[in-house]
Amino acid sequence: MTSTRVERGDPSAARAVSVSKTYGSGHTEVRALDEVSVELAAGEYTAIMGPSGSGKSTLMHCLAGLDSVTSGAVYIGGDQLTGMSDRQLTTLRRDRVGFVFQQFNLLPTLSAEENIVLPLRIAGRPVDRAWFDQVIGAVGLADRLRHRPTELSGGQQQRVACARALITRPAVVFADEPTGNLDSRSSAEVLGFLRRSVDELGQSVVMVTHEPTAAAYADRVLFLADGRVVHEMTEPSAERVLDHMKSLDAPRPES
Repeated sequence: MTSTRVERGDPSAARAVSVSKTYGSGHTEVRALDEVSVELAAGEYTAIMGPSGSGKSTLMHCLAGLDSVTSGAVYIGGDQLTGMSDRQLTTLRRDRVGFVFQQFNLLPTLSAEENIVLPLRIAGRPVDRAWFDQVIGAVGLADRLRHRPTELSGGQQQRVACARALITRPAVVFADEPTGNLDSRSSAEVLGFLRRSVDELGQSVVMVTHEPTAAAYADRVLFLADGRVVHEMTEPSAERVLDHMKSLDAPRPES
């Protein structure tokens, strides 16, 4: 079993315990995750990397409750997702989890502010103005709140999506290739905001990325290969991450 654990006193934001995920059966079976155990500390920025097909997106989707596991258990904070009903999972994702995807998924008819507070409106919850102001201050869009998505740059739209993910005070924010559609300047804006959300707002962020420069913003990088966690790096730099990714991509000798 592959295992990695954070040695610190903070409670975990999310964790997987002996998680496996398979698709298909018999000779067509694909094992996307193979007995993975991982703990993601609260108040930490974790990046997940690996070659194409390594299982990194599958792991994030299972941790976020977007996909079920074949075996093992997944927790958000102290809540076990495994065995929850669809309704319970929907409520947990709405109240405890924030999502940022490669596509911004903003509603074009709503202003930036209306897009940000939309999860609260859907849940019938009031907007905590003090928290809203903190998030807007961190995201740096105070002068763009009345603009609609078409009036914003790609980086600004993704920062709106990040603010929307934070507005419910989630236990953890999952970001799936959040800079995949952005140029280098916009990518730096979004990654800088995610970093500040951890440092200034105490947020927990888990990001899947294939970009070493993006992973360098994280506190810790987990590397997957063939459905297993094969390495962990703290205090990453783009150069160290790139070197390790090259070793994972290198052809392996035949046994």
